[in-house]
Amino acid sequence: MHELDHYIYPHRVLHWLVALAVLLSLASGLTLGFLGYERTVALVGNTLTNLLYTSHKTLGVTVLLLMTLRIITRIAFVVPDHDPPLNAFERIVSTSVHHLLYVGLVVMPLLGWAATATGGFPVEFFHWHLSGLLGKNEALSETLFMWHERVGWALVVLITLHVAGALFHWRIKRDNVMKRMSLFD
Repeated sequence: MHELDHYIYPHRVLHWLVALAVLLSLASGLTLGFLGYERTVALVGNTLTNLLYTSHKTLGVTVLLLMTLRIITRIAFVVPDHDPPLNAFERIVSTSVHHLLYVGLVVMPLLGWAATATGGFPVEFFHWHLSGLLGKNEALSETLFMWHERVGWALVVLITLHVAGALFHWRIKRDNVMKRMSLFD
């Protein structure tokens, strides 16, 4: 395979690590969002509920760290050309979805961090308590959690578009788009 046919290997690994962390984070966030604290405690108990919250926060910080590394590798290294080139519509949709995913995957954990801190809750990364950076403000916390949820739903839409585009290129167009991010080529 030609060097410019794919992203550098560290960027590809970061892509799949972010994908895994985001899927787990969305799953835990949607569970907590739909059930709420009290119903989650009633369903699985206090210990598992706290573990779910800590895991969700840890995944959010992990996504933020991984996205920082992704942005660095994206800026520092050549982005492979599409071979064959995308048509104008595909290029606009692809670029838009990718840029919105990058923004959303940085903004989402920052909103969660700020919402958690202003709600008076610990910002956790595994068993470490991170600085909240903001003081307690319940009204602000509610607003930030609302935006955290909205960005989460926007990410669900963007991820769906991203996966649909990848499947379209892989199964229908059968072009080389998928190998750009493959770990195995």
